[in-house]
Amino acid sequence: MKGILAIYRRELSGYFVSPIAYTVIGFFLLATGLVFSLILNYWMSQSIRMMMQAQQMGVPPEVDVPSMVIRNFVSFIGTYVMPLLMPMLTMGVYSEERKRGTMEMLMTSPLTEFQIVIGKFAASLTFFVLMLAPTLIYYLMVGLYSEPSMPWRIVGAGYLGLFLLGAVLIALGSLISSLTENQIVAGVVTFILFLLLLFLDLTMRDSTSSAAEVFKYLSILQHHETFAQGVIDSSSVIFYVSAAAVGVFLTLRNLDSMRWRRA
Repeated sequence: MKGILAIYRRELSGYFVSPIAYTVIGFFLLATGLVFSLILNYWMSQSIRMMMQAQQMGVPPEVDVPSMVIRNFVSFIGTYVMPLLMPMLTMGVYSEERKRGTMEMLMTSPLTEFQIVIGKFAASLTFFVLMLAPTLIYYLMVGLYSEPSMPWRIVGAGYLGLFLLGAVLIALGSLISSLTENQIVAGVVTFILFLLLLFLDLTMRDSTSSAAEVFKYLSILQHHETFAQGVIDSSSVIFYVSAAAVGVFLTLRNLDSMRWRRA
């Protein structure tokens, strides 16, 4: 446990001395703030329009603006923002270590591969949570004036989905980073992989073929949609945990092979 904590503290402190980390945070908050304001303005205008129509027809309006804003915002972040920015977060996790030669020091230290991988994964996931946390301010500000009140249950389900999706993307990005010594190559390959996943998800979303159904089940983005709707599906939770575990396991096997090659 001490070895994992040592790697965790080392990696987490390393994020806050890197300009890339602040660039990722800046772009993420800028993108999410812009998207949230656009979604909020859209649903407010829709609510006003439907309220006017309801008054003319003599029926009460049925637009839950806070719920619709949450669902659209969480869905957009998970589908478009995170897959595009997460490669910048993970590209140097292992590749920069290999380039500087510090990876060899870690491999020859008393630390095990398991401690190294888990420590780095936990640090990256913690940094992602710290990056995501400020977006909750948007809901607090809207919740002060919203009617009906802010549905925090849907917010919790949506952010649980973002957390699990982030864990999978970090695991995959770290795996790719462990395969090369060039962090630019790691970032580009990870970006292409996430872009391919996004493209396949969008093209097969409306397909009804058996192959498409299999892909939908294996799609990390499709499972995110259930959380975005405020539903915590146990099968989606298991899928995300399993996918992240597979990524961590493959990274562990790659580091183990590196130790044997150096032996």
